[in-house]
Amino acid sequence: MIYSQIVGTGRYLPERIMTNADLEKIVDTTDEWIRTRTGIEQRHVAEDDQKTSDLCVEAAKVAMEEAGVTVEDIDLIVVGTTSPDLIFPNIATIIQHKMGIPACAAFSIEAACTGFVYALSTADKFIRAGDTKCALVIGAEIITKLIDWGDRSTCVLFGDGAGAVILKPSEEQGIVSTHLGADGQYKDLLYYPVGVSNNLAAAGVGDSRIIMSGNDVFKVAVKTLSSVAKEALDANNLSLDDVDWIIPHQANLRILQAMAKRLKVSMDKVIQTVQIHGNTSAASVPMALDVGIRDGRIKRGQTLLLVAFGGGFTWGSVLLRY
Repeated sequence: MIYSQIVGTGRYLPERIMTNADLEKIVDTTDEWIRTRTGIEQRHVAEDDQKTSDLCVEAAKVAMEEAGVTVEDIDLIVVGTTSPDLIFPNIATIIQHKMGIPACAAFSIEAACTGFVYALSTADKFIRAGDTKCALVIGAEIITKLIDWGDRSTCVLFGDGAGAVILKPSEEQGIVSTHLGADGQYKDLLYYPVGVSNNLAAAGVGDSRIIMSGNDVFKVAVKTLSSVAKEALDANNLSLDDVDWIIPHQANLRILQAMAKRLKVSMDKVIQTVQIHGNTSAASVPMALDVGIRDGRIKRGQTLLLVAFGGGFTWGSVLLRY
């Protein structure tokens, strides 16, 4: 049986760091207010001339170097993002061109904060089917260009970044299973009001912003993250005792704490980066994975459970042996 194995990871964050103290100067908020409600201390913010593809390229280079692969080896690129450079061509083709990767399948997936988990699940299927030998999978966002810096309920939450992994076939168990879901009835709780066929021509720069019903999102997020985690475990006859690390979407520290409480698991078992990255949407899971690997907590042979939840609402999990 063919499995897909993560053989390299990487991340990239814009150089500019915005602390809570910096936010105090531009919006009616305080460091204490932000920390108490979100746990966030700082976030990285892209420069005006930086594009999401730029972040993707840098993260991909790190993952490829660790995996020991070259651009000639890549035969599939899948990117999860809500903030692509252009409406079209899709961002994966832009990354392909910038990196000099030869012609191959390259596409993007828009599932908001669950984007990377959707992308990873998709690439896993390509490898299991025998159609792909080396996949580049990326989750990336420059989400700060979609927010209203005068809206303290949302501007304090988000940051920019990119995380990447290299997947290759293996006879040893790697990705055990993936589980995806969505329910469009919750669309109005978290969305961006402009699209290609909706208000695009009328919308001016700065006229639109992320719209979020924070309390409602919190409740559904906690319940859903817990449920999708249990779904993955039940499907494989495992318990949380069999999992070494939970790597959730880094939306808000309170959400992570509530999820852990609902699952009856210690926060010591949860990889946390929201304090220093903020909510980076589709980039949060792969960056948190890379952080855990780089600092030595995540080791080869361990069992990892990736879970994510995002606008749509969308959700998903990946159970894997690292």
